[in-house]
Amino acid sequence: MNATTRNKTRLQTAAMAVGVVFLLVGVLGFIPGITTNYDSMEFAGHESEAMLLGIFQVSILHNIVHLLFGIAGIVLSRTWGGARNYLIGGGVVYLLLWVYGMLVGHESDANFVPLNGADNWLHLLLGIGMIALGVLLSRRNNVSHH
Repeated sequence: MNATTRNKTRLQTAAMAVGVVFLLVGVLGFIPGITTNYDSMEFAGHESEAMLLGIFQVSILHNIVHLLFGIAGIVLSRTWGGARNYLIGGGVVYLLLWVYGMLVGHESDANFVPLNGADNWLHLLLGIGMIALGVLLSRRNNVSHH
């Protein structure tokens, strides 16, 4: 265990782990076989029939967002405040994305990401989970890191 790893808080480790998962999901979205109907993938929009793991509708834009969100988590995990902001702020973004996905119809032109029902419920769970991690893991370290 090196000094960098040893000095990371549980909050920073959680943000790093979430970032790595998003980065992995972004990469997997570009791999035929892991993403079914890969040849029908569009840049954006609900017309994309590509499905990550055969469940979650994805597009090139959707995969790029996952990659960028993953990179953000890895970079922001370097500091306690950055990790907390990533988890709580990212969780809020995913809750807003869940609301958006619930309000726009699947076939609507407003569904530009694209999102399907599985994406919507995953976004709800991600939002709640990320906010919970950010709040719960930062409570114990509140005094020592502010």
